[in-house]
Amino acid sequence: MRVQQRGDGRVRRRAVAAAGALVLTGVLGALAPAPDARAADGPAAPAATDAASARSALPAPTGPYAVGTVTRHLVDTARKDPWKPEQGDRQVAISLFYPADRETGPRAAPHMDAGSAAHFGSARGAGSFNYHVRPGAADWAATRTHARVAAPVAHGTRALPVVLYSAGLGDPRTWNTGLVEELASRGYVVVTVDHTYDSSEVRLAGGKLAESVLPTLAGVPASEIDATLRKAMKARVDDTRFVLDTLGSAQWRRSLPRGLGDAVDLRRVGMAGQSAGGFTAAQALHDDRRLTAGINMDGQMDFPLPDSTGSTLSTVAREGVDRPFLLLGSDGPGAADNRASWASFRQHARGWQAELTMTGAEHGTYTDAVSLLPALARQGALPEEDLRQDVGTVRPERAVAATRAYVVAFFDRFLKHEDGQLLDGPSPRFPEMRFQGPQGRPAS
Repeated sequence: MRVQQRGDGRVRRRAVAAAGALVLTGVLGALAPAPDARAADGPAAPAATDAASARSALPAPTGPYAVGTVTRHLVDTARKDPWKPEQGDRQVAISLFYPADRETGPRAAPHMDAGSAAHFGSARGAGSFNYHVRPGAADWAATRTHARVAAPVAHGTRALPVVLYSAGLGDPRTWNTGLVEELASRGYVVVTVDHTYDSSEVRLAGGKLAESVLPTLAGVPASEIDATLRKAMKARVDDTRFVLDTLGSAQWRRSLPRGLGDAVDLRRVGMAGQSAGGFTAAQALHDDRRLTAGINMDGQMDFPLPDSTGSTLSTVAREGVDRPFLLLGSDGPGAADNRASWASFRQHARGWQAELTMTGAEHGTYTDAVSLLPALARQGALPEEDLRQDVGTVRPERAVAATRAYVVAFFDRFLKHEDGQLLDGPSPRFPEMRFQGPQGRPAS
């Protein structure tokens, strides 16, 4: 997690070891300086041609299947909401992406519903505080996915492996739809999880938009950051385990599009995440044996000390896991923040594991930012300097191809038992990926 501090007309960045989380503009102490405060830091970004019309598109999935999607709202009656207990039982929104028949069907689903898109693009939304896009400068509601709502499940599909996905701190579950659709197009059921009041915004069952509480924590004392991040991580892992419980309910699965519930293979469940979501994937794998393999994309796995002199390792960083795990790292200045927790994790891991670093990548490279932000920058929605801080210098199409290839190869190997050898060592197909590993027992 990187903290951005503003003062004396300058922007000063420093890394704080924290929950593998919110980058780019920072942790709690800088989550929500109003974007108009940027004016004091330098010239304003050029205005978009039409202030609310800058838009971009997600890359199409490349697998053999079309993609379907449905959204479900879940209520965990076993716990109160950890952020707002006065609101009652914990609510969690999820979306499922799955292989679908290639036939004419409903229009492709939006990347975000209109209300969520409006908040995401506001001064208090993740588009601004995580990714530097000027409030109101991008038409986030115009972005479409390639998934059709409630489309028929691909004919003849059986025993589909499952992958859970958790986004970074402050990001919504939609913020890696390009990767999620790729997995679905290759024969996976992917369940994206929104962590309510952590995620930038979550549409609840009654239609209410639950906004992230993180911006309201701007300026909290350093001594409180550790406790807040620990609360966030516990909520995230509890959400993950609740979703696993729900998937295990045959009655609940009957609410899914015809045939999908019966096709889900809960003997083969993996998890991936970016930033705090990667930390969540690792910690959930550590805590819950229903998960059989996991991927952490550029997420630290430790917590900051109150005086910012170091960090304390999480239990998963101290103890590792005994099942397959892949670490995908960035190459920017903040990448050093991963080293202590990743080194400890690798030292104590007892299953297959490897670490890869994408040359020229920044923290946001492993999200939809790498696909969406370049076009928005060209239209004036964010400065080129901020774009480089968000997604680095790697070519977007190469970043997308490499991330997809390694994520698919990992889950193919450990959930489908199909081995394409990409994980055996450096590949000439992806020279931008520096390979460390593998270690542990041979893949099976």
